[in-house]
Amino acid sequence: MSRTVIILSASLLSASLLSLNDVEASVAQKAVETVSAEIETKAGAQNEVVPEEEASKATRFQKAFLKRQVDEAMSVGRAIRSISSHYPQDVVSVVDIALDTYPEKYREIIFAAISAQPSSTEEIVKLAIEKEVSSCPNIVKLAITAEPTYVDFVVHAAAMATPEELDEIVRVAVLTQPDSADSIVQTLSQEHPNKIVEIMTSALNAVAFVGEYVVDALLAVFPNKAEKVVETAVRESSQQREHVMRILNTANNSGVSKIKLKEYAQSAGLSESDFASAVK
Repeated sequence: MSRTVIILSASLLSASLLSLNDVEASVAQKAVETVSAEIETKAGAQNEVVPEEEASKATRFQKAFLKRQVDEAMSVGRAIRSISSHYPQDVVSVVDIALDTYPEKYREIIFAAISAQPSSTEEIVKLAIEKEVSSCPNIVKLAITAEPTYVDFVVHAAAMATPEELDEIVRVAVLTQPDSADSIVQTLSQEHPNKIVEIMTSALNAVAFVGEYVVDALLAVFPNKAEKVVETAVRESSQQREHVMRILNTANNSGVSKIKLKEYAQSAGLSESDFASAVK
């Protein structure tokens, strides 16, 4: 156990001083400072490893403090937002304790923590998946809903934790935040370059109209895989004539050979006039 958890206990204890009068708070604050100094000394002498008994006490205190905050706030979500607003650097530790203490409230805990401290999104998602409070896709959806702008961090953490669920992670992420489909596919394809076709297929099957954006994003980072990218996009969008035309237009603007594009257009059943209109 590192000294970080112990220091968190001291910082949380400091927060509890707010409810004391000035004299009591002054005395208690000195006690906190003394404890913190002792902890730092012990941690430094033992390569930052705190004795198990000390760590256990710290964990019990954190849990008691959180419960007190929940009782006062009447909601674990409100308690986490309150703690996070005062101690943003400790939000992941607080979530760790909260998920163990109130596992049935995982939705409220994750949503509140990410909403309060978006910069910790990736760590919170990873923690929730490790604790198996719900399925990985459910956690992905919840995290993206809480903070859509951090969708790349969410899918990265999820794919690293459960790579066997990559297709479902893509599907849920794109359905939850279709406006970020290009970024989602680009991020995951860069991390799993051998699964570009699978990632694209999952994304386009989830939301068909994102084809042109996905193609544009992938051609920007995988110009040497242009044929595979465009062919996959056209194939998965072949039932939607307008979508195919937009994909061909995007690919044409990116410099893909018109000869190859015509082959893809024919495979999708486009007429000569449609093809000419798409690549003009």
